[in-house]
Amino acid sequence: MTAYLNDPEIWQESWDRQQEAFMPDREHRFAAMLDAVAAVTEGKPPRLLDLAGGTGTISLRTLARFPGAQVTVLDQDPVLLTIAESTLRDRATIVDADLSDPSWRSKLPQDGFDAVLTATALHWLPAERVSTLYAEIREVLRPGGIFANADHMPEESLPTLSDKLRDHARVKREARYAAGASTSWPDWWARVAADGQLAAKAEERARIYPPKDDHSQEWLPPAVWHVDALRMAGFSEAGVIWRGGTDAAVAGLR
Repeated sequence: MTAYLNDPEIWQESWDRQQEAFMPDREHRFAAMLDAVAAVTEGKPPRLLDLAGGTGTISLRTLARFPGAQVTVLDQDPVLLTIAESTLRDRATIVDADLSDPSWRSKLPQDGFDAVLTATALHWLPAERVSTLYAEIREVLRPGGIFANADHMPEESLPTLSDKLRDHARVKREARYAAGASTSWPDWWARVAADGQLAAKAEERARIYPPKDDHSQEWLPPAVWHVDALRMAGFSEAGVIWRGGTDAAVAGLR
């Protein structure tokens, strides 16, 4: 990583606002996942892996709720990792690793995590990789530890309503962009590229994620697919712990 950013908290706030335009109930899913962490650790400070953690959004909320938590942020995006490292400093371990490569676990400082959490990230991996990844995640958890994934997971029994919910959310999101209430995804990245401290990281990111790929395949199976995949990966229990419209959080216990 390079030297710390001058104003990382501003970039964190900017990222949050941009993400909340997509997911107005974003904080609700984080709270639900951290409630589950509190339950399996009985309120003790957890050892937590923030998987595909980006700017460290989940880590920051974990540290606020559980002072003394040991958190590790793992991601590959050089821009987001720079923001994470600059904000978290010595409060977290930062790991640069590619989840499409099965060797990602070798870069972790430890295993035996109490919890592995991820949000709105794994949908860019193909189905067969997600299934395998779930089994790999299970191996870095302690017995009784929890994994939770919050993402776009429509309810398969409500296809018409799901379409209407997505359309309704899109109209509201576009209205926010038009009014200047939030920055769109492409506009946010354009601001990164124009920033004196982040421009070089943006160039590095473009080499990792070519623009034509845009770091996303948008593979969005229903929640039941994830629950079945978690069970097949060896988790003793798996199910939905939160739902908001066409998004959900699934969890598995080792």
